[in-house]
Amino acid sequence: MAPRKLTPAEMSVADHAFYGLVWAGTVLTERVDRALSKAHDLPVSWFEVMLWLASSPDPVPASVLGNSTMLSRSQVSRVVDSLQGRGLVTRTPSPRDARSVEVALTPEGHRLFKEADATRRACLAPAFTDLLEPEDLEALSTVWNKLKANKDA
Repeated sequence: MAPRKLTPAEMSVADHAFYGLVWAGTVLTERVDRALSKAHDLPVSWFEVMLWLASSPDPVPASVLGNSTMLSRSQVSRVVDSLQGRGLVTRTPSPRDARSVEVALTPEGHRLFKEADATRRACLAPAFTDLLEPEDLEALSTVWNKLKANKDA
């Protein structure tokens, strides 16, 4: 006899909310990863680094990427190595800290990011943004900001 799944009514609201976040994050990340890999040979971890770089008008210190993304510093370093190997980013010594490097998208990196971002948005639309009202997205953003602000609690 197969084990019976718990229903949402049998879980506490906090447990249901937590597992809902985990489920949504996992499913949506896998969906985006498949779409980006297929269309652009670009894993979602690479896209995440590119997103932070594309959002900044100036080169970004590598340490800031490690603190901003959901990747570890060693993962960020490997991703930046891979992106640099494809000619999508440059690393330059920091003018403010001789021990640090700054990372920026190349023109090719900006071009690929724009294409990949359009792919990501199209991939997420039917499973996320088209399903939610603007108020839902605002509520999720508020929740995310609260959780991130207290990540070390």
